[in-house]
Amino acid sequence: MIQSVEVQTSKSRAATLSIVSNTILIILKLIIGVMMQSVSVISEAVHSGIDLIAAIIAWFSVRESGKPADDKHRFGHGKIENVAGTIEAVLIFGAAFYIIWEAAHKLRSGTVEIESLGWGAAVMAVSAIANYFVSRHLLNVAIKTDSVALEADAMHLRTDVYTSVGVLGGLAAIKFTGIALLDPIVAIVVALMIIKAAWDLTKTAFFHILDIKLPDDEEALIHAVMDRYRDRIIEYHKLRTRKSGHVRHIDMHLVVPKQMTVEAGHVLSDQITADIKKSLLHSQILVHIEPCPGGCEVCAVQCPKLGPVSPN
Repeated sequence: MIQSVEVQTSKSRAATLSIVSNTILIILKLIIGVMMQSVSVISEAVHSGIDLIAAIIAWFSVRESGKPADDKHRFGHGKIENVAGTIEAVLIFGAAFYIIWEAAHKLRSGTVEIESLGWGAAVMAVSAIANYFVSRHLLNVAIKTDSVALEADAMHLRTDVYTSVGVLGGLAAIKFTGIALLDPIVAIVVALMIIKAAWDLTKTAFFHILDIKLPDDEEALIHAVMDRYRDRIIEYHKLRTRKSGHVRHIDMHLVVPKQMTVEAGHVLSDQITADIKKSLLHSQILVHIEPCPGGCEVCAVQCPKLGPVSPN
């Protein structure tokens, strides 16, 4: 498990790399887009501009989310990453609708002139390659640190890869067909892809603010751990899970044999907690121990989970 200081350092470096990369690409795309008078290239510059804002938000959020719990934030500051991801999604939606508006205006007016196609193709190729490697790095760090903000930033940049390739294909089509109206059409396709990415990001970031449970596959890991303790417990219930930033919060009620000592129950709880943390990193787990209510005929003399019980 990555230590907390290493986690924060890794996240901050990744967010800084995203800021630098996006700044350079924005400048290149704006210069080439204005020179070409291409709405699809300019739309890519707008997209990168939104990504720059998102990268700055991600950089800020990963710094704040790493702060320890305090008197006002007893569960830590992890949810700031979810808030950041939600803001990023809203910004992306806004950029997509702006691109569609500009492209529709070009289509209505019918006045589309594209110049310097070679420069446009070059900047789109550079953008696609740069964003691919940066997004791959961000995604790797996001997976290792379970960072919602970095995952959102990586999704932005990965979308840029696809849209840059789409614009590149559109410019190539204009070159071979001479149909300049393909430019705003490609821009609209780019915008639709951006909207899809924004919706996926909304599902990832926003819904965790509402304290939805962990994904089914992650809860299945918890159940798998508990199944290994079936011969030592009576049952477990009231399992509750949620996520705050990269931290998973898990609590449950654990019913143990009535004759089990407090010390034995505490040791058992620690063992279960440790095993769950091995399966789900960055987990905070609370186990409430409950004694079996009894009622079985053999309970007073022998518990099936503990074996013979010495009379007090």
